[in-house]
Amino acid sequence: MKVRGWLLVLALLLGVPASAADSLDARRQVLPNGAVLLVAERRAIPIVVVRVYLPAGSAFDPPDAPGLANLTAELLTRGTARRSGPALDEAIEFVGGSLEASAGRDGVTVSLSVLKKDLGLGLDLLAEVLTQPAFPADELARKVKEIQAAIRRSEESPESVAARALGEILYAGHPYGHPVPGTIESVEKLTREQVLGFYRAHYRPGGAILVAAGDVKADDVRQELLRRLAAWQPTAGAPPRPPQAPAASPTRTRTVKRELTQTTVFLGRPAIGHGHPDYYPLVVASYILGGGSASRLYTRVREERGLAYDVSSHLAVGRYGATLLVSLQTRTDGAAEASRLVREEMARMGREPVPDAEVAKAKAYLIGSFPLRMDTTSKVAGLLQGVEEYGLGLDYPARYRRAIEKVTAADVQRVARRYLDPVGYSSVTVGNVSP
Repeated sequence: MKVRGWLLVLALLLGVPASAADSLDARRQVLPNGAVLLVAERRAIPIVVVRVYLPAGSAFDPPDAPGLANLTAELLTRGTARRSGPALDEAIEFVGGSLEASAGRDGVTVSLSVLKKDLGLGLDLLAEVLTQPAFPADELARKVKEIQAAIRRSEESPESVAARALGEILYAGHPYGHPVPGTIESVEKLTREQVLGFYRAHYRPGGAILVAAGDVKADDVRQELLRRLAAWQPTAGAPPRPPQAPAASPTRTRTVKRELTQTTVFLGRPAIGHGHPDYYPLVVASYILGGGSASRLYTRVREERGLAYDVSSHLAVGRYGATLLVSLQTRTDGAAEASRLVREEMARMGREPVPDAEVAKAKAYLIGSFPLRMDTTSKVAGLLQGVEEYGLGLDYPARYRRAIEKVTAADVQRVARRYLDPVGYSSVTVGNVSP
């Protein structure tokens, strides 16, 4: 496993010219209505991916209506002023394409994928769902039931249960503290009037990001979009953005009793985002701790002791806050020992110098694997969207590489001491264990 992983890294480092990953070959324009358009021309395959991102995710839910942003997004493709939901489905499926809308914590993404020859139809449908959604009452009632059923199913996933509980702990009083879909009770209370109000307040061209990637020309895409979105114009009274999440939170421990044969443990704390000087050293430190099959947690807890089915660490960055998460799934009778070993390794990262060779391997992987973020048209579109959303610039690949290259062993130990000390982590345990 380890050998294959490092062979992949070596292949990436030797096979991909540095210049190929140094910039995102895209053209950026600001449209007259204020929306930003980014176009990446990739002519090798006759597929076009178009994504529209709007800052209208669950972080914008009213305090008394968790799940409203998600329900609004789910209903976008369920009927427009011109076509019913089934008619939309039939039109896009007839040409072998896809048209979907989904909400996350920070935003909503409407995604279109079609062959080049069907781009006109695809853009017609995309413009319809974006600017003329009908939000039919019968579709709303059906979608509410679907969302509630999905929430019930998620209760069967220990990871979902742990993630929700940890979010409530780390972001109490902040919009990140409630799950994107809302709750069974909150979704039941949502009305069509609330959906319409949320759509009118948040689905605006100001702040929107439009991305097109594939077998297209930038000027052609611009003209096609301008023609279809001519009526989509700025309106007054933009809603306020959510506040930034606190940089720290009181540590808490929660146990969720479930009759399961294994136990899931999540450790988490608020962290930092792209603009912080500690961000890239923390990316490297997190990878060394639990980023893959060569990581310290994987080696010690899983391979040497056989105490975990899965163990990892991950830095998750949002627009209004970030989370550093360490997770493990283990057999119940080994949960206490596995958790102890995880905390021990976290503390050791800041207590003992990290060998230069270990830092060099982590940096080589992080740099060498970056091109995999751009190996499909869909990934290119997603990366462009993220780069624009976080203001990283089209030269982000080169700046990412340089920033990772600059990280030293001393940097890793410094940020580990600050951000990986287990004393500062809240924990959630899900399984057949006693509180």
